[in-house]
Amino acid sequence: MNARELYKEILKKRSCLCIGLDTDPRRIPLHLQRDAEPLFAFNRAIIDATIDLAVAYKPNLAFYEAQGPEGLKQLEKTVDYIRSQDPNVLIIADAKRGDIGNTAELYARAFFIHYDFDAITLSPYMGKDSVAPFLQFEGKWAILLALTSNAGAGDFQLRSLESGELLYERVMLESSGWGTTDNLMYVVGATKPAHLKRIREILPSHFLLIPGIGAQGGSLDEVLEHGWNPLGGLLINNSRGIIYAGEGRDFDEKARQAALQMVESFRIRQGF
Repeated sequence: MNARELYKEILKKRSCLCIGLDTDPRRIPLHLQRDAEPLFAFNRAIIDATIDLAVAYKPNLAFYEAQGPEGLKQLEKTVDYIRSQDPNVLIIADAKRGDIGNTAELYARAFFIHYDFDAITLSPYMGKDSVAPFLQFEGKWAILLALTSNAGAGDFQLRSLESGELLYERVMLESSGWGTTDNLMYVVGATKPAHLKRIREILPSHFLLIPGIGAQGGSLDEVLEHGWNPLGGLLINNSRGIIYAGEGRDFDEKARQAALQMVESFRIRQGF
């Protein structure tokens, strides 16, 4: 899927919603905890409730890896199920990998071939050769951590360099030449809206993956005001605010209500 195809999906669904599948076994409703595959059972219900609203899903690998081989099996089933329900949904591995040489090549094969993800989040700290193997797969995306939504982002990402640039700005400028607007995307936290205008000056045409809306307090209006571009250019992620909107047997209905509220706010704001 290239940038224009992704924008086509945004227009079709009138949504730029990405739902993070941060599926914590401790927060799965009790009636599903007795299921033989509780992670998958929970994810399947969330997907069924939101597939018409989401243009992307983003499973966070930590929640599946922590359950060992069984967790990874349920992750695979989740990816396959999304494909079966809507083959045009972008599926992002929130894996935050970052290594070089044959290790990066093997990670790329694991996520793009074995698991069949469309995109993966990567740390660009080790440089171009840690990202290049992921850019060799046609139709796949590398999503680079640039300005994240966590409190510790300021430890390094907002440091001023001798040139006067901030470190995240240098990362964006340097890395944007590694790929194209059809295979490189950047993570920019919704909790850093003051920087979005500058980011759009640096990267006017790239897609941005925006976490931090919902439980982390980011503003949808501010993100849309400063981040939207002629091809949409935004995937706005909400994880906990949607998938844990309810705790009982109707958790999937509550998740749909939360997702629909966010999508309707987007539609009103953008005139869709």
